[in-house]
Amino acid sequence: MTIAVGDEPARAHRRGRGPGPLKRLTNSYDQYWYAWAMCLPVVLVLGAVVAYPLLQGIYLTFTDATSENVGRTIGVNEIPDSFSWVGLKNYAEILTGSNNQFWPHFTWTVIWTVACVALTYGIGLVLAITLNRGLRGRGPYRMLLILPWAVPSFVTIFAWRLILADDGVVNQVLAAIGVAGPSWLSDPMAQKAAAIGVNIWCGVPFMMVSMLGGLQSIPKEHHEAAQMDGASPWQRFVHVTLPGLRPVSSTVILLGVIWTFNQFNVIFLLFGGNSDSVQILVTYAYRLFFGQQPQDYARSATVGIICLSLLVVFTSVYRRWLKRNDQGVLA
Repeated sequence: MTIAVGDEPARAHRRGRGPGPLKRLTNSYDQYWYAWAMCLPVVLVLGAVVAYPLLQGIYLTFTDATSENVGRTIGVNEIPDSFSWVGLKNYAEILTGSNNQFWPHFTWTVIWTVACVALTYGIGLVLAITLNRGLRGRGPYRMLLILPWAVPSFVTIFAWRLILADDGVVNQVLAAIGVAGPSWLSDPMAQKAAAIGVNIWCGVPFMMVSMLGGLQSIPKEHHEAAQMDGASPWQRFVHVTLPGLRPVSSTVILLGVIWTFNQFNVIFLLFGGNSDSVQILVTYAYRLFFGQQPQDYARSATVGIICLSLLVVFTSVYRRWLKRNDQGVLA
């Protein structure tokens, strides 16, 4: 059998000797140069606003940089950098140091994330199922339920700060029924409950809209066939609705975890930076940077990089778990 010269790439591929990364990149550019040209401005902008600060933050984690030893310009005088390289010292001190505040904040961050995402998803799913039915006046209900999402988050949080004040609406209602309301903005346990409640209020509309779109994409024939087979409403929900929502659910849960883990606005605007018991990791990093003197650039960056690493690990494990489950369902 004679193999033409043009068949050499296929023969090399069969032998496991494909083109190298540089060659594949060159071939891609030759074939899709217009797409590369269109993407170049976006790549440059992302490099400037994402890649450079990230690399700078990673570098700072290996130093002892603070506001006192970082170079700055005062008038016509330029003070050079005087911080030094310390290796993994910052990571060791944050994770195992004697004055360790990382693990309490990490524990509360995990509790806060799990509670908010679970409750937000559950409430959003219930509301989406309700709106997906033949409910009279669905339009006004949908508009009212989306309203907390449409209002800017800082306006919503400041409104809740007034509602949860010691003399606010919530405590007035509790006093009217003979219950002494807690100090929602100062008592540690009440702060945590208030933070979770406000975050759920802000996050439910997104979950509801996403779930509603997923429900409307499930063919009605599936429900009708299950009903004809004698399936109960609960069985139809478990075996038709939830599997049909799997693609949407997996995405919104992942986004919910990432957003809630990094939810700075609710904690900071509701309680400020001085309520230590309710601070999550991102607000803890902010306090290290802005809430003390000297400002600890290195340790703040270290906490930020640890948060990023935790989310990268979680995302990788979560995606692999979803892929394995999908393969099990197809099998």
